Amino acid sequence: MTTNKPTPQDNVSSHGRPSDLRITDMRTATVGWNNWRFTIIRIDTNQGISGYGEVRDGASKTFALMLKSRLIGENPCDVDRLFRKIKQFGHHARQGGGVCAVEMALMDLAGKAYGVPAFMIAGGKFRDSIRMYCDTPNEPTGEAMGKKIRERIDKGFSFVKMDVGIGDLIDVPGALSFPPGMTKTNKIMHPFTHIRLTDRGIGILTDYVAAVRQEVGDEVPIAADHFGHIGVEDCLRLGHALEKFNLAWLEDMVPWQYTDQWARLNRELRTPCCTGEDIYLKEGFVPLFNERAIAICHPDLATSGGILETKKIGDMAQERGISMALHMAGTPISTMASVHCAAATENFIALEHHFSEVPYWDDFISIDGAASGSKVIQNGYIPVPTSPGLGFTLNEDAVRAHLIPEDQGFFEPTPQWDSERSWDRLWS
Repeated sequence: MTTNKPTPQDNVSSHGRPSDLRITDMRTATVGWNNWRFTIIRIDTNQGISGYGEVRDGASKTFALMLKSRLIGENPCDVDRLFRKIKQFGHHARQGGGVCAVEMALMDLAGKAYGVPAFMIAGGKFRDSIRMYCDTPNEPTGEAMGKKIRERIDKGFSFVKMDVGIGDLIDVPGALSFPPGMTKTNKIMHPFTHIRLTDRGIGILTDYVAAVRQEVGDEVPIAADHFGHIGVEDCLRLGHALEKFNLAWLEDMVPWQYTDQWARLNRELRTPCCTGEDIYLKEGFVPLFNERAIAICHPDLATSGGILETKKIGDMAQERGISMALHMAGTPISTMASVHCAAATENFIALEHHFSEVPYWDDFISIDGAASGSKVIQNGYIPVPTSPGLGFTLNEDAVRAHLIPEDQGFFEPTPQWDSERSWDRLWS
């Protein structure tokens, strides 16, 4: 008499044999809206499963495609080894976008191959849902900003961010002093513009934030960003003036490269200081951490190195008493990669959502196991998916509908990138 007792093999992924998995192709599709663009990459394999990643907003898809020749024939489950192989081709800000997109796709593939969610490969999860903080771009008055923030709170967001900067002061008599021409460019780093805030300018910005707090109340965490290209001395003056509003953090007041200036800000201000969205790899954060120059690190997973590297950054920060928020201005593909990293990182506080007013943002993916038509963000949080890989299915119709005009290709073959020749070794 035979029985249908379960066997160990019943729990093995039906996709095939992870040890025999090999990368066969990398393809792209670039979507966008307004002036934003995002390249989605798809890495295909010999066993019919594919992994998805995303090149950071505004970066070139070439940053990812040039890596294809280094990946063809490799096993995507060797995530760490392949990351070490390609990380030399990334750099800070958007130049890290290709390497990070590949890492996301490798983690998606490895999870699918083994039948586990990506956070399990990163070490397991500390939370079942990820708190989102909702970005709120510039508004002309504090009252208008407060109303925008109130709309976000009414949607369920319990953590928000706003812009507070010198942009609206340029034409206000007596608000700024600056050498002629310095307010007409955003390509000059802060210490070299010599734009100064006057007492009147600081008063206007203080009144702006006061109006926001009057509209929203004191309980909701509100972070502040986009102060403008002003020097550290005026950052300190403005930071002191804003202390009474109990802001969650002051973000990117000066470029991240100037560790000594960040140390000064963090030492002298009573509001947490935050930076990191343009830093590539954990080594870039080490000076800030060692000098205790920030209270909150703020990597963007699409620049910082992907899921595993960003978790390492968070762990390194935690050892020094520093928490981690995650910057993100991407589609749901890179957002979901960030969700898995946030789930696996103990000192995480909140993940950015930049596109709450883009009505079709949710349409690009369906969360595996969620009810049909479910939003990615639910009442200000993203539930951590427990299905294999990154936990979503790409909605191809939505991707096709939002391809940017100059790049209509939809995951077309890329044989021209199969055999890029280069001697990549960094030592002799």
